[in-house]
Amino acid sequence: MTRILLVEDDAAIVRTLSEYLEGEGFDTATAATEAAAKTALKNTPFDLVLLDVSLARGSGFPVCKAAKEKGVPVIFLTASGDENSVVKGLDMGADDYITKPFRPRELVSRIKSVLRRTGAEPALRLSNGVTVDPDRGIAQKDGEEIKLSALEFRLLLVFLNHRGKLLTREKLLEDIWDIAGDFVNDNTLTVYIKRLRLKLGDDPLKPQIIKTVRGLGYRMD
Repeated sequence: MTRILLVEDDAAIVRTLSEYLEGEGFDTATAATEAAAKTALKNTPFDLVLLDVSLARGSGFPVCKAAKEKGVPVIFLTASGDENSVVKGLDMGADDYITKPFRPRELVSRIKSVLRRTGAEPALRLSNGVTVDPDRGIAQKDGEEIKLSALEFRLLLVFLNHRGKLLTREKLLEDIWDIAGDFVNDNTLTVYIKRLRLKLGDDPLKPQIIKTVRGLGYRMD
């Protein structure tokens, strides 16, 4: 799970934004002062910092410096029209900025973009100790690589990209058609799903990763 440090001294923004980010699947910690933010960065590994430039106690710029020294991406939260802060922050190495007030969905989009661009996006975590790194084309279970064929990995990615959504067999066949030169029909799809479940350690009788929605298709929660 992506770990974000939100450095902001407005309690209302902290409460609302933290709840939204948690709902989007981000593990979010908060700090209201420069000192608290530096301590958090020193003691905890983060994947990204959301940083208000103007803090009641301290400044966001030293926090940005501390984050960049640890290789952590930074997105500045700035007041409207505060061009000087934006320029200074970018000169210090900030990866992006967004102007208040902003739409939470836009901020999440910016976060994901920065994580992809900086290579800080962590491997996706499933249950049973399974992690998947789409960029490297690797799946692991308890730290050991799972040997997946090209088609099996593609099938896994289809499920990952549609988490929480029902996928019909027709949709799955459409998305994995003829990957790696393999012809896939309805019968072989069943075989591939069974193989994938076994390799992921997902109990075929009571699957927890790739669930069967009887009569409709499959879903990964």
